[in-house]
Amino acid sequence: MNQNQTNLQVQWLEITDAHAGQRLDNFLMSQLKGVPKSRIYRIVRKGEVRVNKGRIEVSYKLVEGDIVRVPPIRVAEPVDELAVPATLQYHLEQAILYEDDALLVLNKPSGFAVHGGTGLNSGVIEGLRQLRPQAKFLELAHRLDKETSGCLIVAKKRSALMGLHQLFRSTGMDKTYLALLAGCWQRKKLVVSAPLLKKIGTTGERIVIINEAGKPAETLFRRMEQFKDSTLIEAYPKTGRTHQIRVHAAWLGHPIVGDDRYGEATTNRHFKTRGYQRLFLHALRLTFPHPLTGEILTLYAPLPQQLETLLTYERSL
Repeated sequence: MNQNQTNLQVQWLEITDAHAGQRLDNFLMSQLKGVPKSRIYRIVRKGEVRVNKGRIEVSYKLVEGDIVRVPPIRVAEPVDELAVPATLQYHLEQAILYEDDALLVLNKPSGFAVHGGTGLNSGVIEGLRQLRPQAKFLELAHRLDKETSGCLIVAKKRSALMGLHQLFRSTGMDKTYLALLAGCWQRKKLVVSAPLLKKIGTTGERIVIINEAGKPAETLFRRMEQFKDSTLIEAYPKTGRTHQIRVHAAWLGHPIVGDDRYGEATTNRHFKTRGYQRLFLHALRLTFPHPLTGEILTLYAPLPQQLETLLTYERSL
């Protein structure tokens, strides 16, 4: 459809589980792509949009079974579908660790963002949607950094997404990460409780620093193996702040190997000569109650073979 074409008929849309719980304005924006938000608010205010034949506010949260009247309205030309790299599609096809009607868990490969954005054509969620065009609802329940691999949850129902968000906000989601720290960390375990503040770096990139003005953040570090000049640890973040494990590890004086943002350039160059080409951070395990059934799930993402091989080398030094 081009910009000169118009939907000439009133649409009567029945709300399914995929949109139950969503605000009316957000639902309309998903259905009328390219229509300005101000126009959507205006047609709701004038009563052209109705729910179950009645006038409604834009803040109304839709209920499964609601019938939404959408008036004829001019829409913009649809945006071209994002190109998903073949390598990402291949990895996604091999990456599913668990799936049911409500959610799926992927072993996210390193090097791919979880979603497209500034400077990125596409990410994991766009790739998954292209692989499953029949899926009515696929949304990220949380995020992992581009270079981090491991357990990533995708919701297949809005009700599951809302439940998962609640688990991540509370203490209901137990997360275990595996990381290789630079240097020999002597402690067996330590809880780091240091607030984190987001800011813009000197070159315009987003960074996170430890600052009393930031949000509370807590990570438990536990030593697993010690090598000649590195330490394998498990990290258990009790909060879910951006770059939390990476910043807390650097604060310990032992940044994660391969961390170009919070690590040390000379240390990273040293490890690159051994074959380290990525951030050594892996979301190893998630344990949580299923958002709809309450069943306790424990999902485990095997360490990528590349990292296993590097650990074998570390043990031989």
